[in-house]
Amino acid sequence: MAYARCRPDDIFQEAIYLHDNASHARPRPEIDATMSTVVSDCFTIGSVVATKTCYNEDIEGEVLAFDPQTKMLILKCPSSSGNPKRHDVNIVNLSLVSDVQIKKEVTTAPEPPQSLNLHRLNTRVRNSIENKRRLVSALSACLDPEGQRLFLAIARVIDDVSWAGQNIRVYNEVTITPPYKVENVIGEQDSKPYNYIRKFVERHWKEHRELAAASHSHQQ
Repeated sequence: MAYARCRPDDIFQEAIYLHDNASHARPRPEIDATMSTVVSDCFTIGSVVATKTCYNEDIEGEVLAFDPQTKMLILKCPSSSGNPKRHDVNIVNLSLVSDVQIKKEVTTAPEPPQSLNLHRLNTRVRNSIENKRRLVSALSACLDPEGQRLFLAIARVIDDVSWAGQNIRVYNEVTITPPYKVENVIGEQDSKPYNYIRKFVERHWKEHRELAAASHSHQQ
């Protein structure tokens, strides 16, 4: 593997695309045997490094991390989408590059990274798992696909939703009975929860009809 590329949605979240040179049909170019002697044993965080892979692809960016044992260098590069608020993150295997240049070296010690709030992270994980279990349990309570579809749509934006038999219960104030249409929304008609859920169900079925019409038109 020469390098792996990450294209993050933001600086904390990214989807990783692995580029495996072994899958290429073309033979691997020869690497200069002297490269191991010119590669620095350490790259300081914040330095700007330019590399050329064995397939002549130039990768230049700011050093985020470097592992001298595996010679894996992580570079933060400008976003390929052109968005100045985002970045590409490249993981470069220096054992498989043909050239390395330090464009800008940072000699000052980097600021220590902010500590993680482990309690908050663990709470988020537990809540996420509990929500998934609740959804699975709730969906098993109803075999009507239209009811399940509406329940999932509500659950995406409202936590306080559950099944009461075959009825959907929201905020413990509003009930939606089969076949789960707008006229099946039951509750205090002057209350905000009732009006909100009624509009939500109306919008849900409108989108459902539009998707069905588009699908039917595409099939024709």
